[in-house]
Amino acid sequence: MLSRNAEALYWLGRYIERVENHARMIDVLYHIRSEENASIDQSRWARLIDILGAREAFEGELVSYKEKDVLAFLTLDPIYGNSLISCLSKARTNLRSLREMLPTELWDTLNQFYMWLKEANIEDVVQRSPHLFFTRIKEWCGLFQGIQQSVMLRGDEWHFLETGRSLERAENSVRILLSVWSTVKDEQEAAYPYLQGVLRSVSGYQAFRKFHADAVTVDTINEFLLSNRLFPRSVYFSFTALDHHLRSLQYTDQEEQYPREKVIRLAGKLKADLDCLEKDEMTGEAAGVLLNKLLEMNQKLGQALAKAFFPAVEDGA
Repeated sequence: MLSRNAEALYWLGRYIERVENHARMIDVLYHIRSEENASIDQSRWARLIDILGAREAFEGELVSYKEKDVLAFLTLDPIYGNSLISCLSKARTNLRSLREMLPTELWDTLNQFYMWLKEANIEDVVQRSPHLFFTRIKEWCGLFQGIQQSVMLRGDEWHFLETGRSLERAENSVRILLSVWSTVKDEQEAAYPYLQGVLRSVSGYQAFRKFHADAVTVDTINEFLLSNRLFPRSVYFSFTALDHHLRSLQYTDQEEQYPREKVIRLAGKLKADLDCLEKDEMTGEAAGVLLNKLLEMNQKLGQALAKAFFPAVEDGA
């Protein structure tokens, strides 16, 4: 497979997953609003921007963290590279270049999704129901992934797409946990509705209760989303999937095998480190240190993966 095609598949997986995860993170605040029956103050919008690593880009365009401004920036801003519309546009461009390699249904679904989002108006979103709007985005992403699961051949194309999706999911799960840790640390009195909102935003509330019943705390959520082996959005589960897909790729060029094996070992080490986590590493101040380290290692793994598999292609297809 050409490296440009491999990278396009990898980034297609990452961008679709990023759209869904960012929609989930925004929707957390609307879960909280419905639980508290109150408006969302600007400090929470600012914290969301920080968790997404977008403060510099946001303040380069806007001055206040009002709901409509933040939603417009994160959702429909064509300039901000990680807005939902920008990610979806880049995913669509990558998929267009792969149309002869992939099932037609994937293009049809993604193209319809893009056209629908392109027609969205932020005034309408705010005035009607932001929660329903972001739920619809999650449904579009779920439809794309469901078609992918149903009809794609399990060859290298599949494994590159899933490698990107798994790495992106791991990173965004860590970002969600960082949001939980920093928010509850500063707002103890608002902890329960926020934590419940987080679990619902990742579609993990019922799954969480099977392991922790009603013990909804920062520590139990950290344990669940970091180390649970059965929940598909946990960091451990994501790295297990990543390790599997990297090992399943077929090698044809012996000269390129060593850097690829190095990436596989790095992914395996991260998975093994998660496997050996102790409870005290996922609680209190130690949790913040762990989450920041995981975020850094995830990003290093992404850079190493790009260098090993796409050496002749510019970063970020």
